[in-house]
Amino acid sequence: MSFRCGIVGLPNVGKSTLFNALTNSNKAQAENFPFCTIDPNEGVVQVPDERLDKLQKISSSKKKINTTISFVDIAGLVKGASKGEGLGNKFLSHIREVDAIIHMIRCFDSESIQNVNPDVDPIRDLEIVETEMLLADLESIQKRLDKKKKKNLDADQLEVLEFALKCINNNENLDIINTKFEKKTLNQTGLLSIKPKIFVCNVDEKSIKNGNKYTEAFVNKYGENNTIIISADIENQINQFNKEEKINYMKMIDINETGLDSIIKKGYKILELDTFFTSGPEESRAWTIPKNCTAIKAAGVIHSDFEKGFIRSETVGFKDFLNNKGWLNSKSNGKMRLEGKDYIVKDGDILNFRFNT
Repeated sequence: MSFRCGIVGLPNVGKSTLFNALTNSNKAQAENFPFCTIDPNEGVVQVPDERLDKLQKISSSKKKINTTISFVDIAGLVKGASKGEGLGNKFLSHIREVDAIIHMIRCFDSESIQNVNPDVDPIRDLEIVETEMLLADLESIQKRLDKKKKKNLDADQLEVLEFALKCINNNENLDIINTKFEKKTLNQTGLLSIKPKIFVCNVDEKSIKNGNKYTEAFVNKYGENNTIIISADIENQINQFNKEEKINYMKMIDINETGLDSIIKKGYKILELDTFFTSGPEESRAWTIPKNCTAIKAAGVIHSDFEKGFIRSETVGFKDFLNNKGWLNSKSNGKMRLEGKDYIVKDGDILNFRFNT
């Protein structure tokens, strides 16, 4: 499974620049005027994982296949988008299709880059976008709870929508809904306001290490947990370099990881995802699964036949696999386990599934 992150924010905050940097492409038009992005751009990016490089070397695999993440560059929202202002409802519908939202927030001063508002205020800008998503949710909920359509909802969906409407009417934070209902049920509602969020503060080069007054104010209100400080321009520069030049440049500006790495780590955390591996002479491959995934469900990520005919899983932890230099020694040294269908797969496990055809 792969996951999709939608990049949202007001016009001219650096969404398309970040998208191009993350996907190492020029798909998204990045211009100095509002609404230069009209149709959403999508790019698929390999998820870097040093563990996979080590597995390929140990197993002498012919191929290495990373798992992937998709980024979607969604046009800038403005105040009134839920009522059709700017490019309106069309783009709110694009947000419904992603697994997580990257809120791109302007945290830099610039006379050359237009701002749709008279000053830089990241807290206000985020509130504008979140308000529009909340209003869009309210309209969607009211339509679906209409007497004529209500009968088409199952009991779980009805309970979620009624609870969400109550929260909105009482001016309560909708995030509480995530603690009361199963993720699968929530995903089926298509509500924008409850999607997992990453806040990306876009700064200038001099603020990349320690932030600035704008990022400080933002973190004071929203915390550090889901907040990343990035310079989209620097990310674009980094992508022009080869591997050695990239390492040297990052040392020079004193950053430890790229924006892509930071976003992927946050994405896996907020979406509660893990990675398991398969490794052999033909290929070493990474697979993305939800946390607390059972072995039989992990088998189904590879192929439905693996899940249907599941017998058991040959399982080795990542460190044991490395220390024993592969399957053969792991087995002879007692580090390979045979796990049943209810085994909870750990992040980094190397699995080989036995199944009936």
